[in-house]
Amino acid sequence: MTAEVVSVGTELLLGQTIDTHAATIALILADCGISCTRRQTVGDNLDRIVDVLREALARVDVVVAIGGLGPTADDLTRDAIARALDDRLERIPEFEEKLRKMVAYRKLPWNDSLARQADKPTSAQFVGNPNGSAPGLICEKNGKVVIALPGPRGEFNPMADGPVREYLERLQSGQVIHSRTLKICGMGESQVEALIRPLMDSANPTVAPYAHPGEVHLRLTAKAPSRDEADRLIDPVHRQIYEILGDAIFGTDSTTLEESVVGLLRGRQHSNPADDLPEYATLSVAESMTGGGLGKRITNVPGSSDVFAGGAVAYRLEAKSGLLKIDPATIKQFGPVSSEVAAEMARAIRLKLSTSYGVAITGNAGPTSDVGDEPVGLVYIAVAFPGGCEVQEHRFRGERAEIRRRATQAALVALRAELLKK
Repeated sequence: MTAEVVSVGTELLLGQTIDTHAATIALILADCGISCTRRQTVGDNLDRIVDVLREALARVDVVVAIGGLGPTADDLTRDAIARALDDRLERIPEFEEKLRKMVAYRKLPWNDSLARQADKPTSAQFVGNPNGSAPGLICEKNGKVVIALPGPRGEFNPMADGPVREYLERLQSGQVIHSRTLKICGMGESQVEALIRPLMDSANPTVAPYAHPGEVHLRLTAKAPSRDEADRLIDPVHRQIYEILGDAIFGTDSTTLEESVVGLLRGRQHSNPADDLPEYATLSVAESMTGGGLGKRITNVPGSSDVFAGGAVAYRLEAKSGLLKIDPATIKQFGPVSSEVAAEMARAIRLKLSTSYGVAITGNAGPTSDVGDEPVGLVYIAVAFPGGCEVQEHRFRGERAEIRRRATQAALVALRAELLKK
């Protein structure tokens, strides 16, 4: 069984609203074993909505329309569905009365346009909306299904993940499509693909890589009668990939790299006292170009206070020499963007806050160089630890925000690699 998602709204086409609902319903369709083969966006124009719906109905079994169910003149989805299905709109008096009572209860004036929400195509059934006035629609005609959902998030989400999901599960009984995502750092997409290439020929589950900033994700997708059975198909492939990639895999599904790092730090609660570490490993950071971005990512993790002591944003030269006590001679000789300064920053913050590890970032995020002739994207990352300090040089490409993001990502990767050595 196949499906297509049609998002309705000129604000989507203009980029004023980001369409997250289409992704939500696509996940629900997959969970119910229905393949979403195409997604379209159309503006608030009746003829164009009708054309899009008719084209979709010619291709797939289920069409899900999102938005355009309100009471205003540009809410045209119910009208378009009726025309696309060669239906007529009928007003349901009982629902109009329900609307009138709802408006009266809220002490709002009645407007006749509100009654449009009591209209439905003749082949449709209403889907209750506990959080708003516009009901959803489920239409069944000529072996095809059209589902319409309201656009406001607080109305869409409960309806999509409630009665609509239940309907889709009944519609396509006996099959689910379930995915698991493995997250990898420290390796490029082409390198990962070369190592696991034979597994990508599998038909069920399928294995597909896709790149994220500073990470590679592998999506393992299985089709089976139930989610448990899909997991049983995925598990052995997951184990094979782990045997190949090992610790390069830092998590699955919603796990973030910072969560992985905090977990590794917290996991040192029973470290050997001879390691010169406290009861659990602790961390401090010294940041220049990232302006606190690394500390923010770490403190986004619940419970990070167990391991994160704090940090310093030493942005100007005076802060590096004054706050972190970096030798001005080192800055003068090597420049603020250098491996030498990065190493001194990491060692200084580690000693200042008495932590097991100190991480430092210094670099040039652009768009121009503030000091000297360092190229935009040149970044040095240092990790200080008991007995030593490792420094990496990176040359990132992209705009300022992207370079800063990549720098925090690389710092987490470097710290994680050091933690895994112990």
